[in-house]
Amino acid sequence: MYATAFLDVPPLDHANGPVTLPGSKSISNRVLLLSALCAGTTHIHDLLDSDDTRVMLQALRQLGCGVDVQGTSVSVKGLGGRTAHQDPLTLFMGNAGTAMRPLTAALAVLGGDYTLQGVPRMHERPIGDLVDGLRQMGCQVEYLGVDGYPPLRIGQPTLNIPHPIQVRGDVSSQFLTALLMALPLATAQQAITIEVVGELISKPYIDITLNLLARYGIEVQREGWERFTLPQGSQYRSPGEIHVEADASSASYFIALGALASERGIRIHGVGADSIQGDIRFMDAAQAMGAQITSGPNWLEVRRGAWPLKSIDLDCNHIPDAAMTLAVMALYANGPTTLRNIGSWRVKETDRITAMAIECRKLGATVDEGQDWIRVHPLPAGQWRAARLHTYDDHRVAMCFSLAAFNPDAVPVRLEDPGCVAKTFPDYFETLFSVTTPRPGRVPVLCIDGPTASGKGTLASRLAQALGYHYLDSGALYRLTGLAAVQAGLTLDTANENRIADLARTLPVRFDGEQIWLDQVDVSEAIRTEEAGMNASQVSALPAVRAALVELQHSFCRLPGLVADGRDMGTVIFPQAPLKVFLTAGAAERAERRHKQLISKGFSVKLEDLRADLEARDARDRNRSVAPLVPAQDALMLDNSSLSIEASVEQVLSWWQGRQPF
Repeated sequence: MYATAFLDVPPLDHANGPVTLPGSKSISNRVLLLSALCAGTTHIHDLLDSDDTRVMLQALRQLGCGVDVQGTSVSVKGLGGRTAHQDPLTLFMGNAGTAMRPLTAALAVLGGDYTLQGVPRMHERPIGDLVDGLRQMGCQVEYLGVDGYPPLRIGQPTLNIPHPIQVRGDVSSQFLTALLMALPLATAQQAITIEVVGELISKPYIDITLNLLARYGIEVQREGWERFTLPQGSQYRSPGEIHVEADASSASYFIALGALASERGIRIHGVGADSIQGDIRFMDAAQAMGAQITSGPNWLEVRRGAWPLKSIDLDCNHIPDAAMTLAVMALYANGPTTLRNIGSWRVKETDRITAMAIECRKLGATVDEGQDWIRVHPLPAGQWRAARLHTYDDHRVAMCFSLAAFNPDAVPVRLEDPGCVAKTFPDYFETLFSVTTPRPGRVPVLCIDGPTASGKGTLASRLAQALGYHYLDSGALYRLTGLAAVQAGLTLDTANENRIADLARTLPVRFDGEQIWLDQVDVSEAIRTEEAGMNASQVSALPAVRAALVELQHSFCRLPGLVADGRDMGTVIFPQAPLKVFLTAGAAERAERRHKQLISKGFSVKLEDLRADLEARDARDRNRSVAPLVPAQDALMLDNSSLSIEASVEQVLSWWQGRQPF
């Protein structure tokens, strides 16, 4: 997951391959709460691991549920329709509507002393219609801030169920879902009918709720979309085990990806056309725009059909979340696309109509908007602009606009706060990059070269962390190759040159900050020994090994970008890199740094010996016949003798930003 302040997505060319989607947020949080309301233990498989589900899991723990998390499998020991907590309790709901609304209803019916609060945006998301419905039946719910909005205080109810209970349906379907999930707890003496006032929006999400209630033993009687009756004596029963479908809303980005950029096809695993989630009908909209889609049990395959895409005019009430993706697809269409009946966008994680309009305009598009509609005009070649796109702490805004990187003008896009995708799809960008191919030569590379002990490794790893890029410590590769060869039982000489080269070419190495992993083993210390250094010298004398390691270094240049440090990154390995830095520091300063480092690890060394050794090594590196230590002609010089690592990082980031189009 990217926890950086921004993520630069370079121009992307095409996409092909398989993706596996995470579990549905809507199903995951419903299943967690339903399992908590049952007696006994429910084993949940393929649960989404995201910010919203973690909020719900933490709340269930606080309420006294037994929760055992093993990866994407979770066991929940339910409360049996009773609260186990007597003392006042504060529950933090983040910005998770699928946790805040149903928990509010369930706890209001069960009774207790609870405060429910969230992030500032949650306190701007309406909940008044749900509270009005709960108060009709004697639940004690108090606003602690602005009327109609969280935070809330919940007390003991004096239940007196009216017939029917009325709830508005034209703001959020989550209000009806919350009542449907809570009211089986109050049916011991009578059946309960809920009447929807106004047009019910997001009807497919109610279908999800009804489907899951049936799995937990609650058969709701429905009269159209206006009246829902919970029979007297309704009682939750655990299904024992339940599997969570993959998220159909998340599928929309990869359906769009196939329609935009895939000739051979994007194969989406985890959800098929028979999904219980309404957002799977995004398929129909994508096909109307020209996508070619085939489906099987639990999978979809999507490829480009019509190009440019066809414009559409669509009532999107049935796909409220997935419809956002259509707004970005519209940029690639043959005429204006109008999305209607999307008033619910205005009360989501952000005002999504305004957000999509603002960010599409930054890219150069003309956008019209109304209270419950948006019209996006296409962007022809030659009119796309590189843009810094705000994501409003909204996961769907971030994921939608990643698709703008396929634009015909090959301009990059910068997405602010990419980590917001953790709400529903923490690995979204890693998944996207696994099936996309960049425009040739457009993956950005920063090269940090310099002499031994100049601090280039620390600087490069910090830069990679700040930018969300991959990191290459080229100086470690010969040591790693020597270690791998010794572990394979090979002598480090010309007799095994080709075998060692084969090892080097596919070395299973991973750099994680300043840690170095070889085939899932942390070898950071093992390759810093004197023996490892001698082995590195031996393998570096083998021409086939050097050639193989050049190939390996080139393989690190992958999306979204790379920071590489070494001796010849800017001169030999990545001569076309857009930013090259040559890091320098006096021998005395470098010796002092190395001395402190070794002393901290318990080694006794003389400072003057270290300085002499560094000066001798500098001379050897400068006079090498192959890849001598010299700055690239277009390298920027950075003397960090008197700079902190933070100041050095800030300086290089400033240089990098100065070369960006944002």
